[in-house]
Amino acid sequence: MAWLRSLARFSRATKPYAADLPLFPRGGGAAASFCTGVAEAGFSGLGPTEPGGEAKPRVVVLGTGWAGSRFMKDLDTRAYDVVCVAPRNHMVFTPLLASTCVGTLEFRSVAEPIGRIQRAISTAPGSYFFLANCTRVDPDAHTVECETVTDGSTDTLKPWKFKVSYDKLIIACGAEASTFGIHGVKDHAIFLREVHHAQEIRRKLLLNLMLSDVPGITHEEKTRLLHCVVVGGGPTGVEFSGELSDFIIRDVHQRYSHVKDYIHVTLIEANEILSSFDVRLRQYAINQLTKSGVRLVRGIVKDVQPEKIILDNGEEVPYGLLVWSTGVGPSPFVRSLTFPKSPGGRIGVDEWLRVPSVQDVFAIGDCSGYLESTGKPVLPALAQVAERQGKYLASLLNRISKAGGGYANTAADIDLGDPFVYRHLGSMATVGRYKALVDLRKSKEAKGLSLAGFISWFIWRSAYLTRVISWRNRFYVAINWLTTLIFGRDISRI
Repeated sequence: MAWLRSLARFSRATKPYAADLPLFPRGGGAAASFCTGVAEAGFSGLGPTEPGGEAKPRVVVLGTGWAGSRFMKDLDTRAYDVVCVAPRNHMVFTPLLASTCVGTLEFRSVAEPIGRIQRAISTAPGSYFFLANCTRVDPDAHTVECETVTDGSTDTLKPWKFKVSYDKLIIACGAEASTFGIHGVKDHAIFLREVHHAQEIRRKLLLNLMLSDVPGITHEEKTRLLHCVVVGGGPTGVEFSGELSDFIIRDVHQRYSHVKDYIHVTLIEANEILSSFDVRLRQYAINQLTKSGVRLVRGIVKDVQPEKIILDNGEEVPYGLLVWSTGVGPSPFVRSLTFPKSPGGRIGVDEWLRVPSVQDVFAIGDCSGYLESTGKPVLPALAQVAERQGKYLASLLNRISKAGGGYANTAADIDLGDPFVYRHLGSMATVGRYKALVDLRKSKEAKGLSLAGFISWFIWRSAYLTRVISWRNRFYVAINWLTTLIFGRDISRI
């Protein structure tokens, strides 16, 4: 083993020190002073780039959602280095997330690694992905402060703080689920926004199914365990209710025959379900959900307790699984920023998606909204809005780079061209097995094509299959759908 020890000594002797790695500033001047400054402050990080230097201008992207991922995909990495800071290293294809909760699709089918979306992050010497949360933005110094994600394992891995200098900052950190300040929601309900939420729902659902079959469980407890309550009648809540009811009819009745008469689904909505859809489509959805066994309740949740929720009329609704899907609102990080806000508390932007109060900062996706001074309404928190904004902003920054404005504070006098314009392509939602809604109206008040039934379901599946980002995941989705059709859903609790 002497050769192995010699090789180890040679590796240690030739391995560069951390200060020589690309993670730290290249060159001297401002970069060197920055490195010294952050070291004294207890931070390490990426120092600023300089026009005329070896380093390309750096674009820092906060978030890996629809907006941030589409932006990184279309950004010209020959002109920019890209650094992504986010608490997850993948994008979630949210329209199909509900299908993973009941085993129609597997979880990896809806998760696309960022390194596949923008390969420069994995290969280019000046581009990185950091698994971290941004905690502060300093627009004057053109830096962001970050803290690594440890998944709660602070006993073995302490969070590490660092700074990253930017030439352009893209805030695309999304939003968080709205709880409206209702007591108990965060403690007892499960949201449906991330893959780990879908995994938790699936494990909880299958656990309740197996526990309800144990000898000695009372009738009341069995009924409670197998009562699935969904709060929120938007597309996510309706699609999950449809998937769940189909799972009960097609799989639970065959594989859990002892408890098939106990399991049922309740969908609670304060107003109309699918309020953005055509009236005829809403009525079709109500009929289909009711036909498949979903109980529709109009009411407002006032309190969430460990085993029941209280409605505004005093009714108590016991539950074994509670899924919360009532829309989104600004995250604590967005609320902490000192930038001007749009109505609703989002980061205020102008027609070119810039934060107008500072230089070189842009905001896209669910975390941003038009300032009142623009005269434009705040766009809805939809995947197609975020994706369009990401595509537009990548094209804008590519033009800015060609005009010589890629570095910090160099784009003030550059003509930005046409502002961002959003054109709604329509809405789709599935309401159970072989049934879906397709609303192709440009707006809620406009006239347009509206379809419901099997043809809509085929359009829904075809559209989303083509929208899945990679051919790898398209293959996964198609195979999962085929496997489910032939063999039924996977009910393993892993």
